[in-house]
Amino acid sequence: MARIWALLLLLFSLSVQVQQSGCIIRLGASLSSATQTTSWASPSGRFAFGFYNRGSGLSVGVWLDGNGKNANKVIWTANRDDPPFTSTATLMLNEKGVILLAAENGEKKLIGNGSESDAFSASMLDSGNFVIYNKDNHTIWESFQHPTDTILGGQSLLRDHELISSLSENDPATGRFRLSMQKDGNLVLYPLESDDTDVSAYWSTNTYGMNLSLCLFLNSTGLLQLINNTDSSIYSTITDDLFYDDAGNSDYNYNGRSSSSNKTILYSASLDFDGNFRLYTHVFEPNGGFQTHAMLRALKNSCQVKGFCGFNSYCTFNDNRPYCACLPGTDFIDPKQNNLGCRRNYSEAHCKGGKANIPLYNITSMQGIEGTTGRFYSKERLSLDECSRTCLEDCNCEAAQFEDGVCRKQKLPLMYLLRDTDAQTNSAVLLKVGIISLEDQNDTASPDLKPLKFLIKRENLVVQVLVLSFSLIACSCALLTIFGIFIYKFRVLRYKRLLEMGNLGLTGELTLTSFSYRELKRATNGFKEELGKGSFGAVYKGTLDRGRKSIAVKRLEKLVEEGEKEFQAEMQAIGRAHHRNLVRLLGYCIEDSKRLLVYEYMNNGSLADLLFKSTRRPDWNVRKRVALDVARGILYLHEECETPIIHCDIKPQNILMDDSWRAKISDFGLAKLMRGDHTRTFTVVRGTRGYMAPEWHKNTPISVKADIYSLGIVLLETVFCRRNMETNVSKPEDIILSSLVYRCLVERELDKLVVDEEVDKGSLERMVMVALWCIQDQPALRPSIKSVVMMLEGITDIRIPPCPTM
Repeated sequence: MARIWALLLLLFSLSVQVQQSGCIIRLGASLSSATQTTSWASPSGRFAFGFYNRGSGLSVGVWLDGNGKNANKVIWTANRDDPPFTSTATLMLNEKGVILLAAENGEKKLIGNGSESDAFSASMLDSGNFVIYNKDNHTIWESFQHPTDTILGGQSLLRDHELISSLSENDPATGRFRLSMQKDGNLVLYPLESDDTDVSAYWSTNTYGMNLSLCLFLNSTGLLQLINNTDSSIYSTITDDLFYDDAGNSDYNYNGRSSSSNKTILYSASLDFDGNFRLYTHVFEPNGGFQTHAMLRALKNSCQVKGFCGFNSYCTFNDNRPYCACLPGTDFIDPKQNNLGCRRNYSEAHCKGGKANIPLYNITSMQGIEGTTGRFYSKERLSLDECSRTCLEDCNCEAAQFEDGVCRKQKLPLMYLLRDTDAQTNSAVLLKVGIISLEDQNDTASPDLKPLKFLIKRENLVVQVLVLSFSLIACSCALLTIFGIFIYKFRVLRYKRLLEMGNLGLTGELTLTSFSYRELKRATNGFKEELGKGSFGAVYKGTLDRGRKSIAVKRLEKLVEEGEKEFQAEMQAIGRAHHRNLVRLLGYCIEDSKRLLVYEYMNNGSLADLLFKSTRRPDWNVRKRVALDVARGILYLHEECETPIIHCDIKPQNILMDDSWRAKISDFGLAKLMRGDHTRTFTVVRGTRGYMAPEWHKNTPISVKADIYSLGIVLLETVFCRRNMETNVSKPEDIILSSLVYRCLVERELDKLVVDEEVDKGSLERMVMVALWCIQDQPALRPSIKSVVMMLEGITDIRIPPCPTM
């Protein structure tokens, strides 16, 4: 009888738990965008999880549900940078978590999962938290742990976590700003693409250096508090003294409230698309609708947001409304979106001997400009007139900041500028502006400029005649050379290649060979001799044709799930990528779950061995040739092969050396294929720390510019035969190679980094400047791979790059 009572008591307690939780979502439950049931609601109906309208399509997320009374407010979005889908889609809860199935292409995407154990059930809670449980009713995943741009009452922004703003008011994709709860306890607002420095920050709680582990917490009464994780005590309430109300008062003491007699009030705090951090109230009416009100904000006005206006523009006010204006000599990149920044609208004159053509430029001075103008390359104490004159004469100077007798010369672009016409400051920004605009290339210039323009045209005509003559001679020589190579290639090399291919014959030359697992196991003697191990699996040495032909066999261990046909199609596409600077893929194996790739064998190891493990550094000419080899290989992958490929993991370990010490790129078979006319793609994080472009860590689309960043790091390591991060150095400031190199470049002391070696200074400076352009934090500032090759070959000139973000 006692057991029966205990069983009844257990069933009663489980029933109470189900009733308290409201809607328990069981395994197998699903939502379809093609039906009327497109969401799972919380018990009160105030929150919902499922499909919501995003432009002309749908996305998955959590929102405050107004029951049709007014527009819903999206709180959280899954995979926010994925484009909205327009075809029928299904959400389903299974053991892995919540799965999104897109009918358009059959693609599966994981919305939420737990790594500790299998999912068993889920709930949309009245707190706005979507939670997944295991069979023991323990939480294994929750949306509160992965916020996008908003936290709700009862939610925390944990230590070392961030809120990232939306792209616009109606587009939840990743925007331009971030709120970081740093490890040092400081809560800071930054532009998204900036580093974590005081120069980039535009608002903070100044709670660093306290030796405390803090998190940001929004309580149920609308107070934003910093909580000590050690003992859960309240360290400070930031809404009391760090926020402004609608009237712009900073001493506004807001204590919040949870509800009135017939209305329920909920609170949220959002990093809005304009970069300001705001506290909102959502007042629910008895009939189910709600009204949203902005109560407090972190910044008094939007012009205080660094990055509110783009490059080469400044923020100012018109009728108390902030707007962006272009600096003199620049025009808006997009007149319809003034916050995207401005670009130069005048033609640059040629420089000779480091001196600018002074008659073609004017200096324009702007007073009242505040904020960071950019990274300077020269700093000296001068008068305002001297600062203006030296910038005008300096070929590299495009702007200068004068403040308290200090002149800082720099190049475009300028950033984070604010103009306050009422401010009494002893500072000015000096801009060097070209007299001849890009549009004004005819004779409509003023009479004073006509003689000058005539001389320029005359000089240009002579140059054009010389260039044309030289081009004709060069083309003739090139045609003769190509004809000779054509004869040699198809008469000699073709025969030699057929002999080297052994029993692979024409099949091996024109397409990939499909091997059996047994063949490759025998060829590698049971995978006995391991050559190396990478992120996708180990590489083993083997032989074909009775030991006469050496091969390298990569056994894949961490391959993304995909069908046999898709894998074969991808391998065939990569198999057609033939270039002298790519390690050739000879074949593959598909058997059950086994996936293996067969490559040509490279005798002389990797570039990493050559640079970092050799007893003496390779010759300078060898290093120059290796740099060009790598760049040409990437040029083929990006622009010349049938299907453009992003390698995603350019590093010295993936650059192998053949018998002639020619550099060849390997592992491009595991890269990302670009389909159609796509220029950017979404993919899981790939690559190696230290060589990965910043955009890999920001959940933004990846383009070919990610490979350009990695190439820049490889170029620096190749030039100086040391790793980009080296802790075994005498000075702490020399740990990061790129930082050390930029400092030496500006101070014209690059030769100090290559002592005891005969190096052509011109080539050294050229390779360094190319590398520094490649590792710019902004992908748009990095050159294309074709430009990189032309600069390395000395065909095009190179300007001194801005200081890259370290």
